[in-house]
Amino acid sequence: MTPYSLAFYVDVVTTGTVLGLRPTDPPDRVAEVLGPDFAENDLGGPGMFRDHGLAEFHWHRAGVDLPWSGHHFTLQVHRLAHRDRTLVNAEIRARYGRFAPRLRFAKLRRLLERRGVPLVEVPEGEGNAPYYRTFRQPASRASVSVIGTYGAYSTPDRLRVGDVYAIQAPMTIEEVEHRIARAARTRAARPAR
Repeated sequence: MTPYSLAFYVDVVTTGTVLGLRPTDPPDRVAEVLGPDFAENDLGGPGMFRDHGLAEFHWHRAGVDLPWSGHHFTLQVHRLAHRDRTLVNAEIRARYGRFAPRLRFAKLRRLLERRGVPLVEVPEGEGNAPYYRTFRQPASRASVSVIGTYGAYSTPDRLRVGDVYAIQAPMTIEEVEHRIARAARTRAARPAR
């Protein structure tokens, strides 16, 4: 058995869900599973997200009279480094127990590989590289953002190189292809040495 929070992270990356909640689930369904304790953030009409502490779910809609359409969720793992025990909501704690203040990527990756769940590195954007690295699980389309190197004002002081910053789903194949094409253009534009 994988202890405590590690089992939660393995489940999320393996399934691309949080307690069975898909990124496309509507707000009412997310509140039904994660509970009514959340902060709602209106992004000005077409966007909204609900912050459940560790987990944030994001929605969009084409018009104010239309229903919300689920876009993605993000686990803000970096927040745990503040050691606030109330950050992980009661529903997740009840199922998985206590959470460590940091998640080491090497440990998560090792546990996933033992279960036959590979992670593939995806090129990082210029603004985030080399400070962050992103890895994607192709079947679940979950992605894991990891501290790649320390940078003053670029990475959180409470995290170390190799700590997981966030887990998000889905990372679509279109986004992966866009990142690969952008990285190729950047390499081609660099002057030869």
